[in-house]
Amino acid sequence: MKHIPKIAVVGPESTGKSTMSDYLAAHYHTIAVPEYAREYCEKLTEPCTWQDEINMFYGQLALEEELLPKANNILICDTTFITVKIWSDQMFGRAPQEVLDELPKHPYDLYLLLNIDLPWQDDPLRNFPTLRDHFMNVWYKELDALKARYVLISGTGEDRYENAIKAIDDFLAAG
Repeated sequence: MKHIPKIAVVGPESTGKSTMSDYLAAHYHTIAVPEYAREYCEKLTEPCTWQDEINMFYGQLALEEELLPKANNILICDTTFITVKIWSDQMFGRAPQEVLDELPKHPYDLYLLLNIDLPWQDDPLRNFPTLRDHFMNVWYKELDALKARYVLISGTGEDRYENAIKAIDDFLAAG
C-alpha cells in the first residue's frame, strides 16, 4: 500500500486546530480526521476520568485507522493522541502507560504547531485560558521528545492558512 503522509495539526487550546484542519483538507482535496476527544467529551455528564483519557486514546487511533484509506495523497489530523498525554499529565500528574508506549509507534510525517497568537475563544470544553504559554511550552517539549518534524504556524486570517499551506507544500516538495 502506498504511504500516505500524515499531517498533524496540534497546539494548545483555542489556536484554531479544527478550523485549520478542515481548511487544509478542503485545500488538498482530502479528508481530516476530527478530534475524537471533542465528541467524546461533549457526551460526558461527569468530569473526565482516567478511563475516559484511555478511551479517547483508543478512539483517536481507531478513527485515524478508519479514515486513512479514504485520504487523497495526504491525511490531515485534527490533533493526535499526544493530547491525551498532555491532558493526563496536567489533570492526573501522569499519562496512561499504553499512551506512552504507543507514542513512538505512531509518528506523523509533519506536525503543524499552531501558535497562541489568536485571541482566546470561550468554549465549554476549554479549560485553561490563562495557561496558554505553559501549554505552548509543553507542546514544544513533547514534539522535541519525539524528535518530530514540525513547523510553528503563526499569523491571523489568511496569513495563518497560507503559512500552513507553505509548510505542507515545502514538506511535500522535499519528498
